[in-house]
Amino acid sequence: MRRREFIGLVSGAAAWPLEARAQRLKQQRIVGALLGIALDNPEGQIWVSSFRKGMEDAGWIEGGNLQLELRWPAADTNLMHAQAVELLERQCEVVVTHASPATVAFREVAPATANVFVAVVDPIASGFVASISHPGGNSTGFTNFEPAMGGKWLELLKELTPACSKVGVILNPKTFPGGFNSSHVRAIEAAANTLGMSLSRMPFHDADEIREAFGSVNRDNVQGLLILPDTSTTQYSKLIVELAAKVRAPAVYPYRDFVNSGGLLCYGVDRSDLYRRASSYVDRILRGAKPADLPVQTPIKFELVINLKTAKALGLSVPQTLLASADEVIE
Repeated sequence: MRRREFIGLVSGAAAWPLEARAQRLKQQRIVGALLGIALDNPEGQIWVSSFRKGMEDAGWIEGGNLQLELRWPAADTNLMHAQAVELLERQCEVVVTHASPATVAFREVAPATANVFVAVVDPIASGFVASISHPGGNSTGFTNFEPAMGGKWLELLKELTPACSKVGVILNPKTFPGGFNSSHVRAIEAAANTLGMSLSRMPFHDADEIREAFGSVNRDNVQGLLILPDTSTTQYSKLIVELAAKVRAPAVYPYRDFVNSGGLLCYGVDRSDLYRRASSYVDRILRGAKPADLPVQTPIKFELVINLKTAKALGLSVPQTLLASADEVIE
C-alpha cells in the first residue's frame, strides 16, 4: 500500500466517528419537561422513568436521537416561569407539563411550542384546550380525574366511617383550577346532599394555613377529610398526613404518596400510566402530528390503596368489601 493511500485510509477512519457524531447531534430532538413536583419526590422519579421507557419503546433513545431537559420546580410558581424560559431557550420541540400551574406557566412563556400536559384537572376550564375531542391549539394531554371522582371520594369516606356527617374539603384555591367553584367540588356537594352530609371548606396557601385549617377540625366538629389533587397538597403531603393523624380525622387522599406516608386511604389515577401514555403523544408530535389534532385523554387506570395500620390507629374497622376491592393493602 502506498503511503498516500495509507494516510488517506487512516484519516478517513478517524474522521468517520466525528462525522457520525455530528450527524447524530443534528438529528437529535429536544424534549422538555416542567414538572410540578420536587426532584426528591420518589414517585416523580418513577413517573419520569415510565415516560423514558415509553419514549425508548417508540425508538427515542436519550443521549442518541433524544435529549431530555427536565425541570423540577415543585409548586413554586415563580420558579415555574423561570424554568419555562429555560426550556424555551433550550429550543425544546415539545414540553411535557405536570399539573395545571406548570401548564399555565409554560403556556404564558411559550404559547407557540407544542405542549403535552399530564395530571391536569380541568383543561377546558383552565383555558388549555377548546374541547376534549378537538384541543384546537398547541396543547393537549391527559387529565387525572373526572369531576365525578369527587363523589366517589365522599362515598369511600362514608363507607369507612358511616357515622361521619361533616367533611372538610382541603385545597389551595390558587393552584386548584376553579377552587371551591370547580366541577370536582360541585360533584362532592351533590354527593354530600345525597348522603346527608355537610361540607366545611378548608382553603390554604402555605404550611401555616394548613396548620390553621387542621386546628379547626375538632373545634368545628369535622369528622372526616377529603384532600383534593393539587400540586400544593402534593407538596405538603407529609404535613397533611401528620396533621390528620394528630387530630385523628379519617381522610381520603387522591394519590398513593399520601398513603405511603401514613395516610388512611387513596383512590386515584395511576400517574405512571399517564406518563407512559404521554410519551406516545410526544412521539407522534415529533413525527409530525399537531397537538390540535390529538384529543385530550382521560385516565383509564386507577388504584385503591388502604393503610390498615392507620385504620387501626384511628379505631376504624375497614369493611371486607373495601379490602377485597383494594389494589394494595398496607399492614
